[in-house]
Amino acid sequence: MNGRERFFLDTNIFVYTFDKGSKSKCERAKSLIARALDTRQGVVSYQVVQEFLNVATRKFITPLSVTEAQLYLAQVLMPLCEVFPNAELYSEALSISSEAGISFYDAIIVASSVAGRCETLLTEDLQDGRRIRSVKIQNPFRH
Repeated sequence: MNGRERFFLDTNIFVYTFDKGSKSKCERAKSLIARALDTRQGVVSYQVVQEFLNVATRKFITPLSVTEAQLYLAQVLMPLCEVFPNAELYSEALSISSEAGISFYDAIIVASSVAGRCETLLTEDLQDGRRIRSVKIQNPFRH
């Protein structure tokens, strides 16, 4: 990933920023989010926002309070959120799911990366180095 390309951040990156059990992943995730916010080259979709808020308020060892979640939403998630649901996104995700042999939910993330004009999708959930459509998958914790 070069310094000027747009990149999509999957939900797990946001979750790792709160993971005290994996210091290296936590620091890497924080760095990626800071870069995304500072450069305005990082993108997320409505799905990432929803998934993160669900995990953060229900599944963290110490869940975020409503106030903490609202603050994170306003300061981090919404400034990065550029991709919202529509018929075209769902249709693209169905095609990607079928062509790439991945789950529909993973395909929505890939379709959102394409819709967000991202060159790279940062995620642990898909094969590192694989290219789907115009997007290269990269596991940011392997490099």
